[in-house]
Order: sequence, then C-alpha cells, then structure tokens
Amino acid sequence: MAANKSFTIVEYFGGDDGYRCGYCKNEKGNFSHGMWSHTMTVQDYQDLIDRGWRRSGKYVYKPIMNKTCCPQYTIRCHALKFQPSKSHKKSLKKMNKFISNGELPTGQDDAEPMDSVCEEARPQEPSKVCHAEVKCAAITDIQKEVAECPTVTEVQKEAADAAPTGPETTKKDLMSAPDGRTTATSTKAGAVMGADPSRPPCRKAKELRKERRLQKEQMRQKADGVSSIVSSTPPTPTHASQPKTLEDFIDESLPDKSSHCLEVRLVPVSFEDPQFTASYEQSVALYSCYQMAIHGDDPSECSESQFRRFLCDSPLEAEYSPDGPEVGYGSFHQQYWLDGRLVAVGVIDILPTCVSSVYLYYHPDSASLSLGSYSALREIAFTRQLQKQSPKLCFYYLGFYIHSCPKMRYKGQYRPSDLLCPETYAWVAIERCILQLENSRYARFNQDPDAGDARALKDVGRAMVLYRRAVMPYAAYSRKRKGSSDETEVQQFAGLLGQDCAERILLYRA
Repeated sequence: MAANKSFTIVEYFGGDDGYRCGYCKNEKGNFSHGMWSHTMTVQDYQDLIDRGWRRSGKYVYKPIMNKTCCPQYTIRCHALKFQPSKSHKKSLKKMNKFISNGELPTGQDDAEPMDSVCEEARPQEPSKVCHAEVKCAAITDIQKEVAECPTVTEVQKEAADAAPTGPETTKKDLMSAPDGRTTATSTKAGAVMGADPSRPPCRKAKELRKERRLQKEQMRQKADGVSSIVSSTPPTPTHASQPKTLEDFIDESLPDKSSHCLEVRLVPVSFEDPQFTASYEQSVALYSCYQMAIHGDDPSECSESQFRRFLCDSPLEAEYSPDGPEVGYGSFHQQYWLDGRLVAVGVIDILPTCVSSVYLYYHPDSASLSLGSYSALREIAFTRQLQKQSPKLCFYYLGFYIHSCPKMRYKGQYRPSDLLCPETYAWVAIERCILQLENSRYARFNQDPDAGDARALKDVGRAMVLYRRAVMPYAAYSRKRKGSSDETEVQQFAGLLGQDCAERILLYRA
C-alpha cells in the first residue's frame, strides 16, 4: 500500500565552491555537487551510486569529474568471479596463523600500505547544511504524511535494475604481468649472448616441482602394483587441482585449541538494536583511537558527535523484501571481535545489487594483521553469501578509485572490477580504464562516441518536489510558486539524478 511506502527527501546545495582535497591537499581544488538527505530508499541510493554519487553520513555528494583536482571514479568488484591474488592470500594466511598459534608479524614490511581498504577523504559539507534546525525535524515528521498524500500516485514506478555489467575482464593482473624477457646465457667462451634456440624454453621452478611430484607418485603407484604404465605426459588436471576459493582460505580449519578467537558480527546501525547499543561506547572509543593514531586527528575532530554523524547517521531506512537477504537492506556495522575485544569495524550499506563499503576503522595495535585487506575480503565473501539469498546482489563497491593518487590505486587489485564512465554511466573493465588514466586524470571510458546517458533528464517538469507538505511535479510547483524562478537550479539537480530518479526523489522546496 502507498501508505507504507518510504520516499527519498533531499535538499540540494549545488557545487560551485572548491574546497580542500583530502588526497592531494590542494586547498581549493576539490569540487563536488552535494545534497542533504533526510531520508532515502535503498533503491534510490543504489541508482545514485550508479551515477557517481556517494554518501558520508547523511550528506550525499558527486565529484565534478572534469573539474576536481583528483577525479574519483566509482569502482565495483564482481564478487562472484573474484579470486584472491597472492597478496590477498598472504593477508588471509597471516590472520589464520595468528588465530591458530598466536604468530604476530612485526615490522613495517608486514603492514599494508593503506590502513583501510575503503578509506575515503570525507567531503566538506556546506555551512548551510542544517543538522538540527526545525526545518529538518519538520521534514522528518511529515514523512508519513507524504506517504498518505493523494498526489503520490504521480510518482513513477521504481527504476529498472541497475545498469548492465560492462565487458568481461581478464583474469590476468596487469600489475604482476611478466615482461617476457630472457636471461642472457653463455655456453662456450665467445658464445653469442642471448637464449640458445636449440635448447628448450626455460620453465618455472613451480612447474618443475609439480612435474617431479607427479613422477614420484607414478613411480610409487607402479611399485605398489597400482599402475603398470607410466605416462610420458602429465595427466589432465582433475577437480582436486582446482584453486582454493576465497571461502576456503577464510574457513581454513584451525586446531581445536587455537591461541585466539575471532568473531565477526553484523549489527544494524540502529539505537533500537540491543547489540548496537551494547557495543556503542566501545565503538566510539575505537574510532577515536584510530583517527588520532592513524590520521593524526585532534580529539575534537573525532568526538562522539562526529562519530555519530559520520558513521551512525544514515539516510537509509531498514527495508525487507521477500526476494532480498534475510538481514534486510540498510546500513550496518560489521564488527570484528578478537578474544572478546572489539578490534575493527567495517561500515557497510546493503543495497539491492551490492554491498557498498563505507569506512573501516581498527585498533592501531592490530595494524600488522592487515585488517584493511582482511575486512575487504570478508566483505566480498559476505556479498557472495547474500547473493545466494538475493540473486541480483552480486557486486562489491569499494567507493572511489583515484588513479591520480598512487596510494589509492590498491582498490584496483580486487578483480575483476569495473569503473563507472563519468559521461555515459556505463561500466567499463578497469584494465581498459587504466590505460586511459595513465595519460589523463579525467577520461571518458565508454569508447562509443555516439553513446550517451541512457537515463538523461528529458523533462524537468516531471521532477518531483515537496512543497508545503505536498508532493507535486515541478511543473505544478512552478505555477504556484511566487518570486524569482529556480528552474536553473532544479534543472541542474534533476540532470545529475537522471530522469528516473528525478521522478521519484522529492526535492524539498521552502
């Protein structure tokens, strides 16, 4: 019934003023459009992040890609096709060793280069954002009235499913691709430098060891009378030789008496949830400790109120669907408890087609455990688990990929993954995108010159607004409104959202 339906209500703030960039520290180089979301449906937020938007608390922003100093491209990983790389396996084995026998790596070399796999530079919110004004309270109070409003029937149906995936990416990791060079050799005095064409090509030590093991096994079987024929060629690989999955590494069996116990809890971000409230003070203390030690924040910058606004206040309301995950959709804290002590918290949003990582904070004493990489791998595995309950939920979003900031390129190691084209909003395999980003900070990834925004704004008059406690199309509102026209601002806002979202999301008009 319409009376039970939730709606997204926002205030738009434009994006004309530049502010300090958290990546390159340019004082006035970061530009983005912003809006304050009083409430938001998970489907609307899914559609928004698929157009380059992202939330920080209740503030939702979209970088102005061709203007900002460090373009931020939305990145997603194909969770179902993900295979851990060598470095990912190392992180998982490191944690398993620590839990199993208490072996804790020491030294800087053991710590990952980035402390948090989904660390983001928080955007500067405009001063006119009203956090506690009567206007905000009034908008929240009329949420139920909006649902009852007779003009709600003019709101269009939910948009189609998220944009189709881009081209399949290859399994080859560009960062670790071999260069193909051969080592110069000399067989006799005065011999020509270079590979001897008469000799067989060099083989990797790993292949030689594998072949020797096969030969020994065949000899043993022959001695035992199991086999009377030794094949001259290696046998065809069987299912037993399949690579270990991500889950295999995470669920690796541990001895009965492990040195440590790690428990991962998924807790809804709600003060009505007993687990969330019971761990709230510990979570605040952990956040403060992390921000001061890792980012050098002043205590005033990581207070309880800052923590609550940044990582607890969410415009997303909990939603449940018959074909959705059992835990429902919305904002969650994934807590990591080590021997009964909270050591890390991953903040995530569960949306119709993805798990979106928001932030990670952990205890500095546990930095050597590579909790940034470990938590991201756990979240990918969690996405795969949810997909079994909700088939469309198959992507893991890592926030923004910033190629112009070298220490933020690590997100591209979670493959196969795509970047969002900033002009057509089509997904493109990251391997193709990186080739362009090596030459230019800003790039249009879609190679089709005739392609455009499939959901571009066509009629601003059909965009929905909330005016004097009533929901109406902008065309009707503009006839009622007195004073100077605000069509330019609404046109910009609706254009950034696209036609589908503009017809569902309610723009607050005073």
